[in-house]
Amino acid sequence: MIIDIHGHYTTAPKALEAWRNRQIAGIANPADMPRASELKISDDELRESIEQNQLRLMRERGLDLTVFSPRASFMAHHIGDFEVSSSWAAICNELCYRVSQLFPQHFIPAAMLPQSPGVDVATCIPELVKCVEQYGNVAVNLNPDPSGGHWTSPPLSDRYWYPLYEKMVEYDIPAMVHVSTSCNACFHTTGAHYLNADTTAFMQCLTSDLFREFPTLKFVIPHGGGAVPYHWGRFRGLAQELKKPLLEEHLLNNLFFDTCVYHQPGIDLLTKVIPVDNILFASEMIGAVRGIDPQTGHYFDDTRRYIEASEMNPDQRYKIYEGNARRVYPRLDAALKAQGR
Repeated sequence: MIIDIHGHYTTAPKALEAWRNRQIAGIANPADMPRASELKISDDELRESIEQNQLRLMRERGLDLTVFSPRASFMAHHIGDFEVSSSWAAICNELCYRVSQLFPQHFIPAAMLPQSPGVDVATCIPELVKCVEQYGNVAVNLNPDPSGGHWTSPPLSDRYWYPLYEKMVEYDIPAMVHVSTSCNACFHTTGAHYLNADTTAFMQCLTSDLFREFPTLKFVIPHGGGAVPYHWGRFRGLAQELKKPLLEEHLLNNLFFDTCVYHQPGIDLLTKVIPVDNILFASEMIGAVRGIDPQTGHYFDDTRRYIEASEMNPDQRYKIYEGNARRVYPRLDAALKAQGR
């Protein structure tokens, strides 16, 4: 089967955005702050939003299952305080859970965390626990920069993050390291901030001994790892100068990369530089890049085409499409086995 480990609910019914706009307005005028119960989205609305969009493309492209999380740019952890983020995360996570219940063969949820700048990350744990134990979430999205492009949080190697890591290790779930909207005019959200964050997260891990502290902690770095595969020699050299072990030993038992790279040469580079055991299939379809590539006539985010055209054997393709996802996401593997898959 083909498992897409990077999907966001970018096509949620408009009522969700309308509620969020009311919530943001309510920050300045608390009397106008909406209650969660005021958001009304029916199962039929959810079905239509999925069947006409993600599920339609999954069927056209031959994809079987998507790890489905709230829209990344909508997380916007820099807006409001923890209570605002907590309410917003709970609503978005519930919608992804409902989608997974309506389409259990095709979607399985991953959680957005209610992060907030300057707030103890341990405050995220109750939402994580709820999503894993009640919703069956198989992963979380971890924002290394809740400030929205200003990078006011400690690096991922800092003890600030340890309470969250401890819970992740307890549940044996990975985190996709994924930022949200940039409110810094220097960094375009999807063209710069996302890719900067991917590279930054990798370097924060490289310069630290985080995985010596947490040997079973797993991070997925999306968008092909940002600049990482292209500058693999630079990172190897820096690790050597810092007296770190070889990257294969130092990082690659814990860091994984997805295939959200939207042209053939990029995928070819990724699969030649990064070991196949560290690459997981993903498309982030109906996401940052939704158009058709005039050079190929196909959608940029139809990443399966690139994997099929890459030079690799069937066993390598199996690992990228399915095997690695089952290994890196043990709760996903267990859920599939419970379905007889």
